[in-house]
Amino acid sequence: MENENPSIISHLSIGTNDFERAVAFYDKVLPSLGCKQVMQHPGAVAYGREYPEFWVQTPIDGKPATMGNGFHIGFVAHSKEAVHAFHEAALAAGGTDDGPPGPRPDYGEAYYGCFVRDLDGHKIEATYWKE
Repeated sequence: MENENPSIISHLSIGTNDFERAVAFYDKVLPSLGCKQVMQHPGAVAYGREYPEFWVQTPIDGKPATMGNGFHIGFVAHSKEAVHAFHEAALAAGGTDDGPPGPRPDYGEAYYGCFVRDLDGHKIEATYWKE
């Protein structure tokens, strides 16, 4: 039997109004979580550890990219140190702090994470859940 992907999400895509700048940002940030570019198409790049899970792209309809209020993407971190590395890499790449690394008891005892706004204003998160 083939290994099954435990995720319920196939992939996520976010739009950007400055493709080269967005790709440069995520090229600097996602390696902190063991992710890399795994696929490329004109105007689109996919990142993942093994397969394309997170896409950065110019909108297919040709209209400006916008961010969604209440929408954010949470990336899996395998340690508290990885959460800090993600946060530091994102800020160094020009992202904006939206919640520094640390526990958030309101999210559960096991939660440890951080929030950042990318260069297009999308809210991204790195989360470590200790057992």
